[in-house]
Amino acid sequence: MDIVDVAGYALSSRIDPHQDRSFHGGSRRLLKRDVVLIVIETADGTRGVSTAGASSSAMTEYFEGESQGTFADVVDDVVANALEGETIEEVADAHTLLKNSDIPEGDLTEAISAVDVALYDILGRQHGAPVYELLADRYETSPSTQLPLYASAGMYMEPEEYADQAKVVEELGFFGYKYRPGIGPEDDRRTVERLAETLDETEIMLDAHTWWKLREGYGRETVQSLVEHAGEHDAYWVEEPVSPDEYNEYTELAEIGTPLAGGESENGPEELLALGKTGAVQFLQGDVRHHEGFTGCWEAVEFCVGRDDITFVPHNFGTWIGLAANAHLVAAAPEADLVEYPIFEDDPVFDTAVDPGMYPFDLAFDLIEGQPTISDGILSVSDDPGLGVEVNLDVIDEYPFVEGPWTEFHYEE
Repeated sequence: MDIVDVAGYALSSRIDPHQDRSFHGGSRRLLKRDVVLIVIETADGTRGVSTAGASSSAMTEYFEGESQGTFADVVDDVVANALEGETIEEVADAHTLLKNSDIPEGDLTEAISAVDVALYDILGRQHGAPVYELLADRYETSPSTQLPLYASAGMYMEPEEYADQAKVVEELGFFGYKYRPGIGPEDDRRTVERLAETLDETEIMLDAHTWWKLREGYGRETVQSLVEHAGEHDAYWVEEPVSPDEYNEYTELAEIGTPLAGGESENGPEELLALGKTGAVQFLQGDVRHHEGFTGCWEAVEFCVGRDDITFVPHNFGTWIGLAANAHLVAAAPEADLVEYPIFEDDPVFDTAVDPGMYPFDLAFDLIEGQPTISDGILSVSDDPGLGVEVNLDVIDEYPFVEGPWTEFHYEE
């Protein structure tokens, strides 16, 4: 691959009017979602795409009031300088070029991740093969392209509202319903109980990062009690019940017996693997957009193979380009099949009386032409070359970048 152009486009999908969500100890205002679209072009005119942003893995979005939009400047400047004019024989060669460049340390992993995905998209297009076939050939696996989805939805609602949303998700055929608790310990317990009463086939999944990300966290004993309570009601997992660097607390919670999930907030593939090696999580959540692409995630995939105590399930939160990328990883990965599907308001794939979406994120859909093929909770991974998606470049003009943080937290005094 002879790289001739690398470009990053900062885009914002406004939430207008903004939304306010109450949680334990305060409220959260949702203003927009940011995405950085990366486009890499080779001398033969082949283009590969990927995305960055729109993820809680970028902790500066939460703790420093920053946006990921400025990452586009890094792509246009340092990343482009490192790659343009270079001939890439192996995707991993690009990792080396970027690590030897002047990319700011905090942006390096994200840059490598975006470039890895875009280069695999190019390779697939040049070879007339989907990315999952390239990965399966490289790692000698047998791909599977019919992948069950779990819905990633509810955020800071009343227990009955979670239950109503979960019922719609079950009717749509999703494997699981994942939601964000954090409305107070007693109401969090009541939510689990209502979901257990409501759902027949769909699994209950808690994404509990609220318990540690917010200023007024729950505290150790309360978290232990909530994890135990979730297990008593057959929760499929509790995700990120503690801060990602608190391996000792993960290990302590694992003794309760409720399955735990984690990994999305780990800083890179080494840290992701380190979490898996603790033995504390039963589900290891790598993400090609944050753990150095397909190349970086594969070691975590292989770590989980042949074990009955841990399964690789990718984190995936953002646009349909990110969905396609992580789906290709899972399609090629042995002993993995489950994919996260975030549901935003007015998702064109679904037509239901009750909208199960979290909040508006129109750019997530408009970024590509067409839409993913989903039926009864199953995603059919495209066998078109590369990632199997065609980017809609009109979004560059239609979704101009908006300065400032995408979300704000307001706390009770």
